[in-house]
Amino acid sequence: MKIIAIEEHWNSAGIRAALDRLPAGARDESVAFNGTGDNQARLEDIGAGRVEAMDAAGIDVSVLSVVTPATQALPAAEAVPLARDANDEAASAVRAHPARLRAFATLPTSDPQAAAAELERCATQLGHVGAMVHGRTGDRALDDPAYDDLFATAARWHQPVFIHPQIPSGELRDAAYRGLGPLVDLGLATFGWGWHMDAGLAALRLILRGTFDRHPGLELVLGHWGEMLLFWMDRASSLSGVARHLERPVQDYITTNIHITSSGMLQERLLRHTLDFTSAGQVLFSTDYPFHQPGAAAVRQFFEAIPDPGDRTRIASGNAEALFRLA
Repeated sequence: MKIIAIEEHWNSAGIRAALDRLPAGARDESVAFNGTGDNQARLEDIGAGRVEAMDAAGIDVSVLSVVTPATQALPAAEAVPLARDANDEAASAVRAHPARLRAFATLPTSDPQAAAAELERCATQLGHVGAMVHGRTGDRALDDPAYDDLFATAARWHQPVFIHPQIPSGELRDAAYRGLGPLVDLGLATFGWGWHMDAGLAALRLILRGTFDRHPGLELVLGHWGEMLLFWMDRASSLSGVARHLERPVQDYITTNIHITSSGMLQERLLRHTLDFTSAGQVLFSTDYPFHQPGAAAVRQFFEAIPDPGDRTRIASGNAEALFRLA
């Protein structure tokens, strides 16, 4: 069975260095996770070492994406050239391993127009299959009208947008994520809660902003089984009663325009819960490499837990091939 993993991270040395130079108040503290163990070496290897890791997990194709926060924590003057260089580097890796790798675009969202232009370049010249972004750039949320051209570009060129978690703003961290000790504070604001709340809220705000009404062909992807949004869908759908400007119920946008991936959380109960709220045709596979590194046995066990053979094939590769036009 062919397996495509769509949230497989990497990092460019240039982006890493630029993030390291940021002053403490502007730095995304979650970058500390990138240097844990051998993560950094794995992140910066998108050549033979990456293919070997894929072989060990039984993965046929990986879609590469620059790790959080990519260039979104950087000022536009740095973000624009670094994003362009990273996209060129990823394209070179794909050319070297065309049967095994694809790439998401890295976008300099601190300059919304440059981000839209870079997405178009990646789609039309480099062959990238989508983009990975985060829900906020500085104080500007992803649903800000300044990004409408970006989403128009994504819809026009059939580039799905993966909204990846990022650490909440400093103001929100001060209000809700501090006071428990440095390590606990960071964990609560990232993998324990804050990352996922941030990404799910970004997607929900895009729905409420009417983004999909203006761009009905736009497709989003959420990791970690939907970043809380799917599991709270019944309650979120009640917003339809006050969001009278929308053309469809909130739930309809979630189940038709948003695709869900596993992000290495290969628990059968999470898959069952996901399929209670959306169709198997909206579910994708990913490992969140290198932060999760499941072996081939764990990956095989995950897919064997899917009872319907057609669903198994769709989730393993068919949905990704259709969404990202990989076939």
